Amino acid sequence: MYSILPLFFLFLNCSSCSNNPGTSSPDTNQNTISAVKFIDEFVFPDQEINGVPIGGFSGIDYQNGKWYIICDTSNPPIRYYEANISYTKDGFQDVGITNMIEIKDASENPLEQGVVDPEAIRLDPATNTILYTSEGSINNGINPALIELSAQANQIRSFTLPDNFKANATDDTSGPRHNGVLEGLSLSFDNKGYWVSFELPLIEDGPEPTTTDTNSPVRITYLNKTTGAAERQFAYELDPVARKATLGTTFEVNGLVEILAYDENKFLALERSFASGYLDGGNNVKIYKVDASNATNILSLESLANATYTKATKTLLFDFETIRSQLTRTTVDNLEGISFGPKLADGSRSLVVISDNNFNSFFPQLNQLIVFRVVP
Repeated sequence: MYSILPLFFLFLNCSSCSNNPGTSSPDTNQNTISAVKFIDEFVFPDQEINGVPIGGFSGIDYQNGKWYIICDTSNPPIRYYEANISYTKDGFQDVGITNMIEIKDASENPLEQGVVDPEAIRLDPATNTILYTSEGSINNGINPALIELSAQANQIRSFTLPDNFKANATDDTSGPRHNGVLEGLSLSFDNKGYWVSFELPLIEDGPEPTTTDTNSPVRITYLNKTTGAAERQFAYELDPVARKATLGTTFEVNGLVEILAYDENKFLALERSFASGYLDGGNNVKIYKVDASNATNILSLESLANATYTKATKTLLFDFETIRSQLTRTTVDNLEGISFGPKLADGSRSLVVISDNNFNSFFPQLNQLIVFRVVP
């Protein structure tokens, strides 16, 4: 384990109200969401811990008064962070990374380069264990995974995923797409299992989204935490890509980057479209409410392309374009983590979204943190 003294950043315009400890698990007495209202943005400065850069914030969770952030890197040390994040209805108060924890394998050895590609993180308060998803590397034959860690960050188990989740680099007619696999993870509302979600459709299910409307369903799968087995799966339809690539570039994509259960069979979905060549970063991000109550269990369907089934319904909850002008550099960055946070002083629930700066590998990006008030 690496550690540093907490790095806190004080916002002087905040009120004196403070957060109450709690968990990100949905409150059964307040499990309706009609809107979310923007409160504030915070941008993490460039920092290091023992010479290791802080960044790549791909997933975030809040449980038992503590924040957890997964680092999206396949280069050692494979890690997650513990953080202090506090805010009021008026804005952020203190934000800082407090620890960097290196993830180990089942033999308590550090993970080697390329073995995992972490994307999402949740702490299960019932077991006091950490769950994280890995996209693996489809092109290199490394399977995606859902992995459970002990409180000491040692691997306890890797869940048995459906066969069609496995890397299939030699077959371009079926299987997961490279860099489009297990992006999302949520505890189930009853906390008896875990939901994992793909970013892009399986090849046999449909095409990647384009700027024209396509039939592009992604699979969201429920795993029983006791047996480790997949028991249910439903389809979520992706939007088209929001805008065409520009300035002579061609890369465009839209995918489901995170899910968060807030009621039985109901989720928040973070959907992100990207097009290259834009000075504002090229991201268009939306939060949808998703209802899978009447969705077909598609677990046994080998292909969705010609199948008859009912998808989950989706309703737009928030479009980040509505606050772009209030954000740093008018940038909606690479948002891909979402979590409920502690209640605000008036009893309202809070919601936090975080971005992955990719360690500025492609162009200058932000480790962006955005907080909302949830309106029931």
